[in-house]
Amino acid sequence: MKQRLKSVAVSILAVILQGSFGTPVYAKEPCRPIEERPIKIEAWISKKDMKDYRTMRRQFEAMGYTYAALWAYPGKNPSRVAAIGSCVPAYVARHALQQALIYYGEVNSLVHQSFVSGHWIGLGTSLFAESSQQPINKQQLRDLLDPALDTFQFHKLYRQLTEQDEQVPAFGQMLPNPKLMK
Repeated sequence: MKQRLKSVAVSILAVILQGSFGTPVYAKEPCRPIEERPIKIEAWISKKDMKDYRTMRRQFEAMGYTYAALWAYPGKNPSRVAAIGSCVPAYVARHALQQALIYYGEVNSLVHQSFVSGHWIGLGTSLFAESSQQPINKQQLRDLLDPALDTFQFHKLYRQLTEQDEQVPAFGQMLPNPKLMK
């Protein structure tokens, strides 16, 4: 009896470990209306801007159906990275990017949407490895901020701008991207 329990426990542990170390598969999250599921905006701000916390929070939430959580960035200045989920309406995403430009001065990298919850925006975030981000230039950011883009067009452009590199520099050589989402 003890031997059987031991083999069952080992089998269960093997399944758990295999699931833990296997390549994650991200299912396409269904996009519910923002009236049902509001957009969460998380922004990391410099410690010197924390005195304006309430004002900044109201500005991030100004589009409605959003709620903002602002965090003090542990370093001197927050990163210039933005992450926008696939279910975020274009007008909310543009507003968040414009606020990022006001508070950070620029946005120079975007995070691939497979790493982000559909109803989430991260600004000034350093949660993501460089291999899950793509640098963008000012013209590409202006293209994203174009008010003529509807939500479908906005996300199509966002996905084009965040196509991941198959090879990334590491240890002085080019290696396969460990964060590559296919």
